[in-house]
Amino acid sequence: MGVKTMLPSYELGFYALAVTSAVVYSSSGIFEASRDSMNRKAFRDGIKPGWHYFGRKMDVADFEWMMWFTSFRNVIIFALSGHVLFGKICSMTVPQHRAVVYMLYGVLAVLGSMGLVYLMIILSHCLVLYSVALAKQKWLCYVAGLCCLASFKVEPFSSWQSGFVTGAFDLQDILFYGGSSFTIMRCMSFALESSERKEGIYSIFDLLKYNFYLPFFFFGPVMTFDQFHAQVSTRELRRKDDEMRNIRVHALLHVGAIIAVDIFFHFFYILTLPSDLKFVNRLSDWSLAGLAYSNLVYDWVKAAVMFGVINTIARLDHLDPPQPPKCITMLYVFAETHFDRGINDWLCKYVYDHIGENHDNIMKELVATIATFAVTTLWLGPCEIVYIWSVFNCFGLNFELWVQKFFQQEPFAKLEAKMSAAMSRRIRAVFGAANFWAIILYNVLALNSLEFALLVTKRLLLTGFPVSTLSIWFITYCGVQLIKERERILAIEEEKCDKAKVE
Repeated sequence: MGVKTMLPSYELGFYALAVTSAVVYSSSGIFEASRDSMNRKAFRDGIKPGWHYFGRKMDVADFEWMMWFTSFRNVIIFALSGHVLFGKICSMTVPQHRAVVYMLYGVLAVLGSMGLVYLMIILSHCLVLYSVALAKQKWLCYVAGLCCLASFKVEPFSSWQSGFVTGAFDLQDILFYGGSSFTIMRCMSFALESSERKEGIYSIFDLLKYNFYLPFFFFGPVMTFDQFHAQVSTRELRRKDDEMRNIRVHALLHVGAIIAVDIFFHFFYILTLPSDLKFVNRLSDWSLAGLAYSNLVYDWVKAAVMFGVINTIARLDHLDPPQPPKCITMLYVFAETHFDRGINDWLCKYVYDHIGENHDNIMKELVATIATFAVTTLWLGPCEIVYIWSVFNCFGLNFELWVQKFFQQEPFAKLEAKMSAAMSRRIRAVFGAANFWAIILYNVLALNSLEFALLVTKRLLLTGFPVSTLSIWFITYCGVQLIKERERILAIEEEKCDKAKVE
């Protein structure tokens, strides 16, 4: 049935009331658990002194978030401010050479932060993949690129390369593996795009301009070479209507999100609580479900802030970077589940869509998802928890297609055709609610721990059955209906915009 199917307003109002009440109830349980566990010895490393005047300590269990806003904050501000300053001067004076200025500034920033040896390692990988691109053979580009990626992700090659970088500081490992991994993905994109070019090949200078664009270098996102090259080669730099206003609004939203997370961490210890399974096991089923869900929401917020700040810089440079990830609250299908839209776009273009084509054939879809998650596993770094995460999410993506194909058969297709559009939407939302929790459980094991994911699964499906299981499923169903309503409104607005353009 179509996405524009509408439900009665009173029914949607009931769904909104049910979801709001459930969120408040679950949050109150997490708040009480956070307050009661503030001084537990088991949480000493994850909870540090915070707002003394409110009598609250702060959850500091996320090393990445703390790194950005403590030890790395000044470095980020200094480096990106310099990039914006030089980029603005160049855009006003010699816009045709702005890509060269971005590259030179990026090379100097990498040299100053990581040293000459690291820069030489990066350049050597760029040279290898550029040489492979000269052959214009896609399979060779894949093999060489994945081997280079494995050299940074698999021992002993990883330690061997990192051993060349002398000196030590707190962020060395993060910058080393972040810059190296994103470099290989960019070089693979360059090689694959070059192999498809009918006449000639892009120069190695084009590759260096692409790779050493500083806002993307260490932390991404990955913009495919064809998009970056087309956008950065534009000589006439013009802003769209209200573009600067939108950039300022998004910048303020990111600052607001950072402040909101800081406040949240003083009252809800969602990252530290799961580290003590004995304590967490005493929580109610609703609080436990809310804790698992909150972990995914927080990880989305973290990704949205990181990529949002970088994307704001890129937009100031007249680029159109990959969008931030879709909020986990708005997801109930595996096909849209990703926390890095740049990597997702890269995988879809060069692996998933390339093999799966229209994603309608079961066998092609199976091969496409296995290949996609194999590359993703290598990208994340092969280990037990990544293997488990990949297997479960690969299964979830394929299971969606299997269920869809199954219900397209008789007599289900004929039965749905006889239903009203509203009833069909309700039935589909029931399955969407189950899928919603599958996404949470499959991903929380990678974001938190396998033991915590197993505890949540056991409580929600076994010990909590039938009361907790069915009640949480119902609330999730209400949430999925609200998501579908938002999708319906957006579809109508998009249709109106398309009609206006045609007229």
